[in-house]
Amino acid sequence: MNRSPDWASALQEIPRHDWPEFLNAHSGLPGPRANLSLLRAAVELGDADLFESLVESDEEYGVMCAAAWQGTQAWHRASLRLLRTHALDDRWRVREGVAIGLQILGDRDPAALIRIARDWALDSEPLRQRAAVVAICEPRLLTNSATRNVALEICRLTTEHFVTWDDRMRRSPDARNLRQALGYCWSVVVASDPDATLDVFRALDRNVPDIDWIVHQNSRKARLSRVLQSSRALH
Repeated sequence: MNRSPDWASALQEIPRHDWPEFLNAHSGLPGPRANLSLLRAAVELGDADLFESLVESDEEYGVMCAAAWQGTQAWHRASLRLLRTHALDDRWRVREGVAIGLQILGDRDPAALIRIARDWALDSEPLRQRAAVVAICEPRLLTNSATRNVALEICRLTTEHFVTWDDRMRRSPDARNLRQALGYCWSVVVASDPDATLDVFRALDRNVPDIDWIVHQNSRKARLSRVLQSSRALH
C-alpha cells in the first residue's frame, strides 16, 4: 500500500523561494480535486511574504492557498479585509480556500470564527453568506454547544434571507451557490446533535419551493437520513 506523501516534510526540504513552483506542480490541478493536504501543510508552515507572492502570481491553486492562510489570520483586520474579497472570487477553489482557512481558525479560536460567520451571514453578498455557512458547518467544529448553536442560527438566517430575494436574484449564480451549500449544511448541523436541532429543521416551511428543495437535499444525505429514520422509529 502506498503511503500518502508527507507534504510538510517535503516543503521543509526545499528553499522557500521554490515553494510556489512546488505547490503548482503538486496542486492536483487541472483535475477534479485540489491537493488539500498540501494546502494545509503550506498554510501551517508558510508566512505572509509567501502568500502575498502567491496572490500576485494569480495561479489558481496558489491563490487558494493564500485565501486559506488569510482565513487562519482573519482575527487581524487587514487579513479579514482581504478574505472578504477572496470570498467573492470567480474561482470556486479560491472560495473553498476561504472556508478551509476559517475552519482552521475555528480549530484554534472558535470565538473568532463565530464572530466572522455571524457577520457574514448578514452580508448582502450571497457568496459571503455561503462562506459563513460552509465554514461553520464542519463536523469537527460542532462538538461544543456554542458553535453548534451558532451554526444552526446561521443556517436558519441564510435560508430565511434566500427566500426573501426576488426571482431574478434567487436565480443568479451566486445565490445558487448559496442554495447548494444550504442543501447539505443543514444535515451536518442536525446530525451533530439531533435532540437540539432536528425540530428547527422540521419547522422549515416546505410550502416554499426553495426551502422544500433544501429540505429534500439534506434529507437525502446519509448522515441525516439515519437520524430521520431513527426519529420515525421512536414515534
